[in-house]
Amino acid sequence: MKILLCDDQAVIRDGLEMLLTLEKDMLVVGSASDGAEAVELAAQKQPDLILMDLKMPGVNGIEATRDIHARFPRIKILVLTTYDDDEWVFDAIRAGASGYLLKDTPRQKIIEAIRGTMAGKSFLDPAVAGKLMNQIASNQKQPASILAEKLTDRELDILRLIAKGFNNSDIAGQLHLSEGTVRNHVSAILEKLGVSDRTQAAVIAIQHGL
Repeated sequence: MKILLCDDQAVIRDGLEMLLTLEKDMLVVGSASDGAEAVELAAQKQPDLILMDLKMPGVNGIEATRDIHARFPRIKILVLTTYDDDEWVFDAIRAGASGYLLKDTPRQKIIEAIRGTMAGKSFLDPAVAGKLMNQIASNQKQPASILAEKLTDRELDILRLIAKGFNNSDIAGQLHLSEGTVRNHVSAILEKLGVSDRTQAAVIAIQHGL
């Protein structure tokens, strides 16, 4: 896995690089000190995943995530930051982040999150997940029937599993389908819901009580 690091603190970047180089299946291909540099290196290096800080001088991580996700949607972006404010969390997910971790996350959990994100799962720090769920709960929950008007029964089944963090392989096993069929259904679900990734689809599913 080709990984790009983005953090305005050199000591954090160096520490992450030392951590990741211990993993045989991971290669750090670049290191950026701000969002603008991350966008530039993403275009040059075409990493599989970016570990992205948020609050940085100049172009911040939200702006960089939005730009990279729009230009290179296949690149996964995993937020790794000290900030768990509601605004940062929601903006990062809306911008296209596949997961959101805090910097006090244990090292092995970061490695697991990287591998899981590449496998199609979504990772949210427990504190962050709680904020997200509280925000959803505080809004008026929309009836699931609204989704039923947009999606087929099979697509609803798949969306429920997406909301539980299942990847395509897991879903295929649960529903006795091929991964290719699941992949096609997921693409259709994202298009019908008007979202760009699984994390946003999962939020909508929870909001509608699935």
